[in-house]
Amino acid sequence: PLSFYPNIFILKVSNLPFRLLKLKEMFVSKFGSAPKFYVRAPGRVNLIGEHIDYCGYAVLPMAIEQDILIAVEPVKTQVVQLANTNSSYLDFSTSANNIEINKTKPLWHNYFLCGLKGIQEHFGLNNPTGMNCLLDGTIPPSSGLSSSSALVCCAGLVTLRANGKTLSKVELAEICSKSERYIGTEGGGMDQSISFLAEEGTAKLIEFSPLRATDVRLPSGAAFVIANSCVEMNKAATSHYNIRVMECRLATKLLSKSKGLDWKKMLKLQDVQVKLGVSLEEMLTIVEEVFHPEPYSTEEICKCLGISLEELRTQILSQNTQDVSTFKLYQRAKHVYGEAARVLEFKKICDEAPANAIQLLGELMNQSHISCKEMYECSCPELDRLVDICLQFGAIGSRLTGAGWGGCTVSMVPTDKLNNFLKNVEKAYYQTNVQSSALENNSLFATKPGRGALVFVEA
Repeated sequence: PLSFYPNIFILKVSNLPFRLLKLKEMFVSKFGSAPKFYVRAPGRVNLIGEHIDYCGYAVLPMAIEQDILIAVEPVKTQVVQLANTNSSYLDFSTSANNIEINKTKPLWHNYFLCGLKGIQEHFGLNNPTGMNCLLDGTIPPSSGLSSSSALVCCAGLVTLRANGKTLSKVELAEICSKSERYIGTEGGGMDQSISFLAEEGTAKLIEFSPLRATDVRLPSGAAFVIANSCVEMNKAATSHYNIRVMECRLATKLLSKSKGLDWKKMLKLQDVQVKLGVSLEEMLTIVEEVFHPEPYSTEEICKCLGISLEELRTQILSQNTQDVSTFKLYQRAKHVYGEAARVLEFKKICDEAPANAIQLLGELMNQSHISCKEMYECSCPELDRLVDICLQFGAIGSRLTGAGWGGCTVSMVPTDKLNNFLKNVEKAYYQTNVQSSALENNSLFATKPGRGALVFVEA
């Protein structure tokens, strides 16, 4: 039976599934007592709409089967003890009243602390509950499938439940989105939103300000296949991601200034479109008119905005981008407005379901990858090779998914070609390019839209 608790489904189970039972046994062995509840948050794959959520634009992800699972026992001492079923992740403990997150070291427990701190600060908890927690994860780390955000979301829901508080799914998604920034990632809200709002059997169009999710029924006759390039990329450990966020912010400022808008108040590329009241196609024309393709130096940006270098660094740039000397504004803005249009077209095709829907959607995915590769420069040689292999062996569309610079591709494959596709891609990429252990770690698999975050309790 399902009951509804703070808009999060609580699944009451009389017989624990094998994975939960195994986690319970390990928990008892570790802490000497049984967990009181379990929380699950899924990873996600973004079908289209890369690097545009933090610019204000809608994205189109779906939750996947791989997830983060945490067994939890609230305790009377105000100590949070964290352990992981994977022995390569070391145990950690801290006072629940004194949460410190080290931005220079994106270790696994810091992502848990982000979710914990976000809920504590939202409710102003003076005497937060201590907890014993054992984590088990099946999302490949640094793969672009949102393992870090799933952990933040899982920790937020764990903290909410342990402290007897209630929130809606939308409120939880917004809090977890903001709290992940404690670790230094200037992200949007896609990952956290789909982790909470996902429903089985449907992808979601996720829109922002206000946050809302709309069902997108994917066409029958095609499967979505995730393939891991096995090149790891951690958003919080590098500056690539935050540099792109700042390039979009700077493009927003310069576009606003060129059109006589109050540029100091404009933060996202969508703000410019809304303020001007024009279409995405018209914004692409404006980008061509305003920007030159060559990189902009910090001196040129300051001259355009009429500010000093000190003002640029302290008032606009993030902490880990203050030493960057050049920014590509034309390319980044062109990608964002083009990708935002592709997302809306993708949903329109899914809604209208024409006879050639699969072909049309595949073309949009291919255009998206080319833009990510050439305009946003967030691909890498391994991802490009994997996309080429997937297209060669029957994918109608293939593109990088997630932040990029490594991680995974997502491909749309006709279901009647799926088995041959999987065999051929395995042979061409994995048996040729990476260690045989890669396939044992869920590196290539077909996926369907999964459900969002859950709390499990024993009936």
